[in-house]
Order: sequence, then structure tokens, then C-alpha cells
Amino acid sequence: MSEVQKIIIAIVGVFVMGFVLVGVSKQKPSVTEMEAAAQIRNHVSMQTMASQKCPAAVKEHTGEQVYFATETLSDKQTYLTMKWDGENGKTGGFKKASCTISASLGGISELVIDDKVIIKKKI
Repeated sequence: MSEVQKIIIAIVGVFVMGFVLVGVSKQKPSVTEMEAAAQIRNHVSMQTMASQKCPAAVKEHTGEQVYFATETLSDKQTYLTMKWDGENGKTGGFKKASCTISASLGGISELVIDDKVIIKKKI
């Protein structure tokens, strides 16, 4: 066997050993890691739902489009509340709007515009 063949066999052997080591050392995520990942996915889905449904609901009830919430409140598990300050409050538009998304309902649980409750669902 020539020196080149020996080197090629050694390199292939190193690759095989590397694949075996990586395959054997794969760890399953722990329970706490899986719970943390589920919590993050839940929060992201609530944030996405709120970003889609709340501005549409505010526009439907006020006729004004809202873009960026001035405040966002959440416990990161069960609810997410977005609040907006109206830009045209002095000229007939809304002054403040608040929209709460509930994870258990899967939609808007409360919509308040200028201290007037528009939507209020029990959880």
C-alpha cells in the first residue's frame, strides 16, 4: 500500500469516527428546555395574533389606522395587551385605545377605545 493510500484511509477513518461521536453524543432537550421553547412559541403566536387582529379592530371601530403600539403589557403566557395613543384626538379621532388578546380564547378578549368598552369576553 502506498503512502497516499494510507493517508486517504486515515482521513476517511477520522471522518467516520467524527460522525460516530456526533451521532452518539446527541442529547435530547431537557424538560425545562422544552417548556421554555413552548413558552417562547406561545408568546410569539400571541404577539403575531395581536399584531394582526388588534389594529384591524381599532380601525373598524374608529376609522383610524394604528401602526405602532405605545405600550405592550403581557405575562408572556396567558394575555397580551397593546395600547395606542390616537394622533387625531383633538380633531374627532380617538385618544386612547387598548386591545387585549387572550391565549385561552384565541382572539381579542377586550377592546377599549376612549374608556368605552367595545368588546369584553369572559375568559
